[in-house]
Amino acid sequence: MSWTLTSLNLNGIRSAARKGFTDWQPKEGCDVLALQELRIQEEQLKAEHRPPEGWEGVRVQAEKKGYSGVAAWSRLPVLETGSSMGLDWADKEGRCCWMIVDTPSFGPVKVYSLYIPSGSASELRQNMKDAFLDHWLEQCQRLLNEGMPTVVCGDYNIAHCEIDIHNPKGNKNNSGFLAHERAWMDRLLDQGWHDVYRQLNPNVQEYSWWSNRGRARELNRGWRLDYHIATPDLAARAEAAWISRSAGLSDHAPVSVRYR
Repeated sequence: MSWTLTSLNLNGIRSAARKGFTDWQPKEGCDVLALQELRIQEEQLKAEHRPPEGWEGVRVQAEKKGYSGVAAWSRLPVLETGSSMGLDWADKEGRCCWMIVDTPSFGPVKVYSLYIPSGSASELRQNMKDAFLDHWLEQCQRLLNEGMPTVVCGDYNIAHCEIDIHNPKGNKNNSGFLAHERAWMDRLLDQGWHDVYRQLNPNVQEYSWWSNRGRARELNRGWRLDYHIATPDLAARAEAAWISRSAGLSDHAPVSVRYR
């Protein structure tokens, strides 16, 4: 029996709700949903911002209002949840949460919703992004050592290879496609993690984010910034992976993987 995991940066859950998120979610047919950039506080939550009836969820918000925030929702049984990555400033920005879900035929799987910072705003933010990456690489090694099937999905704010970005030469000096960021992705995969979408679609040039400027989405001038990075045991059970470009809920597109 298979199950589907979908990841989506919402660019604000209230904005996404106005664009049809509540109607889209049941039609998407996923069993677990990882969300990033909710940009909402507890007192602002309405029914359309919460997990649907019969689903369980975990959410962490940023201390700063209207900023960051991640969540994970599941209609599968949830065994455990958490909302820290052990990096104080990143936890205050609401960049990581996780749940252990009991999947059909495979048992417990740890699912992370992760929102890696962008470094495009300033040199300071790039330095913070680099510190985040260093810390997270250590955490990923720890997760591998724990031995539980795990997938870390979310907005990585990095396009790994030239196939993952429109105009790679023109973007080589831009945050998100810097050489050391791409090398970090190489080190992550060298640890033993798998980029599940690329594993199943080795030659497909498809993007998951487009700028709101210059008709980028219309002209498909995008970046693949959203990933499912899985441990080898879970990656081996992936049957299909796809990007739903037409969802129209955000400047990002949902990225889904079906596991057996």
